[in-house]
Amino acid sequence: MTVEADASVWYGVVIRADFGAIAIRAGANVQDNSVIHVGMGSCEVGPGATIGHLCVVHDCTIGAEALIGNGATVLDGAVVGKRAMIAAGSTVTPGSDVPAETVAFGSPAKKRVPLTGTAKAWVDHNPRIYQDLARRHRDGIEPV
Repeated sequence: MTVEADASVWYGVVIRADFGAIAIRAGANVQDNSVIHVGMGSCEVGPGATIGHLCVVHDCTIGAEALIGNGATVLDGAVVGKRAMIAAGSTVTPGSDVPAETVAFGSPAKKRVPLTGTAKAWVDHNPRIYQDLARRHRDGIEPV
């Protein structure tokens, strides 16, 4: 398993690479109580990507600055493109390909629209917000 510089992994996250490899690239964030798991394959969370709270990310590729909404599931062999957003609660089925700069939603996540408006603002600002938050947290926490 690799966690690069300025990436953050928050409380309650489970990262399990039993036989494969997991890489959380620079500046990415994995939020509370999410699970990243691989069997024999691999999983990459791209630079600046966000895995929201309570997500399941399994044997897949998450592109740079992509945002996986709270409670979403991304399954085996799926590819979430650069700066794409998976809406909260959605399920990206095995082998799916979500194009860059789109929002996919539903279960399965088949409905897709261009990344605009509020969704674009979240994708634009979330990497920096979480990198700053992780630094503030690291610098302000005291051992008990």
